[in-house]
Amino acid sequence: MLSVFDQGAPAPCPAPFNLAAHVLGRADQVPDKVALSVLMPHGAQDWTYRDLQSAVLGTGAGLLQSGLTPGDTVLMRLGNTVEFPIAYLGAISVGIIPVPTSSQLTEPETARMIDDLSPAAVLRDPAVSCAPHPRQIELDALKAMRDIPPASYDLGDPERMAYVVYTSGTSGSPRAVAHAHRAIWARQMMVDGWYGLRASDRLCHAGAFNWTYTLGTGLMDPWTIGATALIPEPGTDISALPALLRQHRATIFAAAPGVFRKLVQEYEQISLPDLRHGLCAGEKLSRALHEKWSSATGTELFEAYGMSECSTFISSSPAHPARGDALGHPQPGRRVAILGPDGPVPQGQEGTIAIHRSDPGLMLTYLNAPDEVETRMQGEWFLTGDQGAMAVDGQISYLGRDDDMMNAGGYRVSPVEVEAALSRFPGITQVGAAAVEVKPDTFVIAAFYTGPEKLDDAALRAYVEANLARYKQPRAFIHLSALPTGGNGKLLRRALPAYFEAPAT
Repeated sequence: MLSVFDQGAPAPCPAPFNLAAHVLGRADQVPDKVALSVLMPHGAQDWTYRDLQSAVLGTGAGLLQSGLTPGDTVLMRLGNTVEFPIAYLGAISVGIIPVPTSSQLTEPETARMIDDLSPAAVLRDPAVSCAPHPRQIELDALKAMRDIPPASYDLGDPERMAYVVYTSGTSGSPRAVAHAHRAIWARQMMVDGWYGLRASDRLCHAGAFNWTYTLGTGLMDPWTIGATALIPEPGTDISALPALLRQHRATIFAAAPGVFRKLVQEYEQISLPDLRHGLCAGEKLSRALHEKWSSATGTELFEAYGMSECSTFISSSPAHPARGDALGHPQPGRRVAILGPDGPVPQGQEGTIAIHRSDPGLMLTYLNAPDEVETRMQGEWFLTGDQGAMAVDGQISYLGRDDDMMNAGGYRVSPVEVEAALSRFPGITQVGAAAVEVKPDTFVIAAFYTGPEKLDDAALRAYVEANLARYKQPRAFIHLSALPTGGNGKLLRRALPAYFEAPAT
């Protein structure tokens, strides 16, 4: 049998359609239910569904009154506050296209995005770095928009563009991934295929408001089915999370593997009487970490695999737990294959994980590299760039990247982008970047460089802090007499970790 798993086609997305209207579709049915609680040590800031919808549609009206029009693009440079999801959904509600970005990005990085996108405006928290733009709508103005009489949802073709997210490209140039309004419709396949989510759930996500993992799993998906989202206030220490989960009676807890890792390192036992299970994504979850969490809490972790171009589409779930180290099954409604050069490989064989081009969650295009889309296609399949194998029951195991993309802390980072930044530093003649393991299951980015002499680590750290977002910054700098190369003189990035010596523990 070939490695093709077809879970049946999902119901077609209705038309006319609006992503924000779908997310807040339960607001009129449960107006007084708490949609969002921002968790604090001694209480919470609550937003009902009525409050949330009013703020979103008021913001949409305010953006239109500011002179923006449907189809305009706005770059989001906002911090880790509730204003982020309100502005995001507010823009989408009236047909404006938001581009959410990490607040960790530096001014040079945002300058390249502005050149790339030519946005009509920047939604800006003055505390968040951003390159100059002639039209900035600042945080106070956005907050004031909440009180404006609400706009009507801009309904239209579900295939039209709704939002754009940036992802690191293998070329080193971040790719602007354009998504349609229908992308939110596709996320329904995660409700049973990963979350096991119910309207009665209180889902806590440990991430920041302005992280796309939080935005989708932590906020929009619970709101879509009328559940309650719980987000710890900015600055919450990871060690405080168990007490917050107990206090606010979280039933599902979502985070990147690093959060679960730190919790089980700090606590042998974690009492979470209301928790049904945890959700994990962002990087591969090790079986050892899964077992430590289960031992400490008595609950399971369910992992998901995806990418910026299609969100998650393979996962384990309460109904279908993963077996051993496997990721899990393709979600209901997904068509997934494992491909070799000539198409689907036999079950059990290694190949490239691929999603069918008809998937409603698949992106529209790369705005800054539309031709690259076809290079990622193999017939009717979109190639992820990750290697996997499919068992006879459809469970898929992750076997690593087929390129040099790095994953440290839940973010995928192109080594080319890191290398391009460091190559401009005086005294570096050649540089290579790779993820290295500093302790079991913990990876950081390291930079390996050549030059006349070893450079000052503090100066290198200061330079990358000014030129790269925190999650892209190398944490170690290793001076070598020469970098490993192949017979054609090309840098062998996969050989670099062997030159790294992990610090003694």
